Amino acid sequence: MIVWTIANQKGGVGKTTTCVSLAGWMKKSDMKVLLIDTDPHASLTNYFGYDSDELSHTLFNLFTEQKFDAEFLRELVLKTDYDGIDIMPGSLALSTLDRTLGNEDGIGNILRKALETLSGDYDAVLIDCPPVLGVLMVNAIGAASRVIVPCQTEFLALKGLERMMKTFDVMTASTGRQFSYLIVPTMYDRRTRASVQSLESIRKDYSASLWGNYIPIDTKFRDSSQQHVPLPLLDPESRGSLAYHDLFVSMMKLEGIEL
Repeated sequence: MIVWTIANQKGGVGKTTTCVSLAGWMKKSDMKVLLIDTDPHASLTNYFGYDSDELSHTLFNLFTEQKFDAEFLRELVLKTDYDGIDIMPGSLALSTLDRTLGNEDGIGNILRKALETLSGDYDAVLIDCPPVLGVLMVNAIGAASRVIVPCQTEFLALKGLERMMKTFDVMTASTGRQFSYLIVPTMYDRRTRASVQSLESIRKDYSASLWGNYIPIDTKFRDSSQQHVPLPLLDPESRGSLAYHDLFVSMMKLEGIEL
């Protein structure tokens, strides 16, 4: 089972859009995918039409009850309107975990253990992260086979990217594990000097870990969000959809899978 985590220590860089768009292309490739919303803001959950405040079971229950049998975990999973795409929803209660559980032994491995239990249920898992380093991001990165780091092509986003690289260094030092990650430039607007210069900076400083393409600005992302439809399912020929298809193909090649 493929597990990709989408993470960056800055908000608004396209993490949820990346998660949803890759899920759309996975569905079109007849893959069964589980989305996991580890962000207390629950944007991914809301994208698929669920009000996280009204849900009785969310990802929060996994951390508080720490049960890993398949029956319990499947109760936390919700169907979406798209056959083949399920979601384990987030909730605001997740924001309390660092305070209540942050010092517990083994707290960083809960999500990995849960996914091992569900490994026969799905072809792939996509994990959407909060923009803050804590229990949830550590779990999401620790559970992943690869990490996708979306970085908006504007200068303020470069600081978040620097922090993300330091996080990989810290986690490698503490676990002894090397983490595989791919930096993905997002929201690129070739008409603006700031966007062009930011992309040049990313290419200069992170060439070894950088995807060779970029995700362009596309108003269709907003349209798909308003309609609660992954863009590849709404308009697969839009430039945003096609860019994410290129990313999907690139990621699958890294996994040794040709489409």
